[in-house]
Amino acid sequence: MTRVTRFALLTVLTLALLALAAVGGFRTWSRQPFPQTSGAIRLRGLRSEVTIVRDRFGVPHIYADNPDDLFFAQGFVHAQDRFFQMEFWRRIGQGRLAELFGESALEQDRFIRTIGWHRVAALEVTQLDADTRRVLESYAAGVNAYLATVPPDRLGLEFRLLGLIGRQWSPEPWQPVHSVTWGKVMAFNLGGNMETELLRATLIEHGGEALARALLPPYPPNAPYIISGTAARARAPLLSHGVRHALDREVALTLAHHVRRAAQSLGIWRAGDVGSNNWVVSGARTTTGKPFLANDPHLDIQMPSIWYQIGLHCRQLSEACPYDVVGVSFPGTPAVVLGHNGRIAWGVTNTGPDVQDWYVERPHPHNPDAFEFQGRFEPAQVFEEIIRVAGKSEPVVLRVRVTRHGPIMNDAVEALEGKPPMALRWTALQPGAIFRSVLRINRARNWTEFRDALRDWDAPSQNFVYADVEGNIGYQMPGRIPVRAAGDGSVPVPGWSGEYEWIGEVPFEALPSAFNPPQGFIVTANNAVVDPNAYPHFLGAEWDHGFRARRILALLQAKPKLSLEDMQRIQNDAYLVFADDLLALMGNFVPNDADAAEAWRRLSEWDRAAERDSVGALIFETFWLQLAHALFDDELGNDEELIKLAIGTGTETRLAVLNAVADPSAPWWDDRRTPEQETREEILNRALQRTLERLRARFGSNPQEWRWGRAHQVIFRNLTLGRSGVAPIEALFNRGPFPVSGASAAINNNGYRDESFAVTSGPSWRLIADLADLRRSLAIHTTGQSGHAFHPHYDDMIPLWLEGRYNPLLWQREDVLQHAAATLVLQPQP
Repeated sequence: MTRVTRFALLTVLTLALLALAAVGGFRTWSRQPFPQTSGAIRLRGLRSEVTIVRDRFGVPHIYADNPDDLFFAQGFVHAQDRFFQMEFWRRIGQGRLAELFGESALEQDRFIRTIGWHRVAALEVTQLDADTRRVLESYAAGVNAYLATVPPDRLGLEFRLLGLIGRQWSPEPWQPVHSVTWGKVMAFNLGGNMETELLRATLIEHGGEALARALLPPYPPNAPYIISGTAARARAPLLSHGVRHALDREVALTLAHHVRRAAQSLGIWRAGDVGSNNWVVSGARTTTGKPFLANDPHLDIQMPSIWYQIGLHCRQLSEACPYDVVGVSFPGTPAVVLGHNGRIAWGVTNTGPDVQDWYVERPHPHNPDAFEFQGRFEPAQVFEEIIRVAGKSEPVVLRVRVTRHGPIMNDAVEALEGKPPMALRWTALQPGAIFRSVLRINRARNWTEFRDALRDWDAPSQNFVYADVEGNIGYQMPGRIPVRAAGDGSVPVPGWSGEYEWIGEVPFEALPSAFNPPQGFIVTANNAVVDPNAYPHFLGAEWDHGFRARRILALLQAKPKLSLEDMQRIQNDAYLVFADDLLALMGNFVPNDADAAEAWRRLSEWDRAAERDSVGALIFETFWLQLAHALFDDELGNDEELIKLAIGTGTETRLAVLNAVADPSAPWWDDRRTPEQETREEILNRALQRTLERLRARFGSNPQEWRWGRAHQVIFRNLTLGRSGVAPIEALFNRGPFPVSGASAAINNNGYRDESFAVTSGPSWRLIADLADLRRSLAIHTTGQSGHAFHPHYDDMIPLWLEGRYNPLLWQREDVLQHAAATLVLQPQP
């Protein structure tokens, strides 16, 4: 968050830390939260002895005799290494950040309490099946066992620092609902189109449907589908006559910004370039004769990593104890989310179907808690949310109204009181069974069991790729995908008419799937799943526009047989297909002076790879963004807030630029702010001149110094105190900056969100599973296993990640023991 408390209090905290350092006590004080990882600990709640073996990177492998003890121990090690992160995440899910961080977190809490993740999670817990509930309870018992062994002030350095500025805190028991709530937060992280829907409606109202289609273009015909089909069709946005008169532009724009601000304050950038890659290659196309599966989910950069690597092993596999799995988990939740067991491997990318709709509601003229539906007024559910704010004696009372369509999101924003109310409908605001799905995936032994497990996967929808030791490969899209009575959810619709209701869901058997396809590989990179002309159901119309998918496909098809080393090279590939496309369209461009001609020469000779030492990469990435603004800023009326929403770094804006450059007669070439009519060549030159101005101002006059890595740098930021704005505090928790290769729209998608090019998202986990010999599988995540600043495993994975290197994904017990650095035995306490 931007500020966790008032500057004056942080100044006091800084002085306290300096005093500690002066007397030599800081080192000891900061290391007291480090957990015990060797020896033995007696704990209540265990049925039998559990062994936890950690390797040299602190990755634990847990060996237990039964699932209760296995997941108990997972909760225990998560709490050992990441409890502050878990506490922060559960407060995100509950909307209770202001209790720790004061008034600066109130806006986030209002948004969270209004959208209601905690309310849905509480209902979902009541509907859990017995086996899933038992796992969640065992996991929670393990977390609580750790909390019982450690004084509150030794649970994390962050807690200790907050205590110095008067934030009184004691840990509450972990409960299954806290794990379930995090699933809802991740569904928000991986999205939907709530911002885009509001933006599209605003663009239509501002400049007409042509402007909306230009800045939010349809899927291009040269981009690939995950399940192959024919050419794409353009879908015109829908805006009913009724909404044209009912939609309040101020409400739409304010809510869109509020959604984005709330997400960013939680470390979720929700930019258009955030995505993921995965692919699976059959044995017919590999050097081993068995499949390779590769996955690198792109998520927001944070410290510690969003992932926690782990191995969960039943000592004797049986129906009673069926878990033997490695990969990554979320601290705060049980099981392995991505990885492999002894029979199968799997990976995911975000699908991004349209599962969110905005409804403009019509309240009763004399009762703001009742809303019209088909000629009658229905009472909304009303929830009173009590938000306690550190530093304030009185809590904030928030009234939340929920209609048949969902929460009235205006209630989150005080400035929108009295404005036309808008309700958000979203599949993730219904109880689901995603934890049951995850546990079944962990146990699955073949394609049938794996696919059956995905029947329970509801939100967020993901592109699952699959491989097994028998040589099979597959793809499945799961999730709740609404069927609408009318419309396509592209813009807000009337809530009172009943015309645009959800009338069902796409049946699981009808969702896209593939098994052992003839081409011998499957690639997903957030691109469109199916050709809408060849598929009977509407899944959505807002996809990544296929630059990464095109590059992956080209590299997989470049060799008749692919090796493990090829998989590593592809995952770290920084080539920009988008640059190829744009520079090819500009082939006849003539710069208007010598400096511009020199820059154009460098671009023309550039190898299209966004490597950190590349001059061409920095010129190009600066140029295309300047071109986007030169094309469209005037169309947006120089409205800075609208420009921030409409012109981004993702593939929507990239495709908008490509489409304009391909059409010299496009109206966007004329700058509406000037009396004359500009041409395509004039605007291209203007953008190139602005590029040179910005590069000179920032990096000097010598183009040899304009290296991509000077701008494109990553800082791994702690999501709370690491964003305090006070340098000494941030230095304790953050690591970086580090120059890094890759770029938005490259396979190595180290994305940025503005012209600073600072990295805000990237490959959060790289996995390459070798189904010929799982012991050769490789993996790495971004930072380290520990969430404790100054712990040896807080940042020891960063150098490997930066260089595109990997660790062995240890699997068999003899390998784990060979690499053991610490062994802890958990023993039942009588």
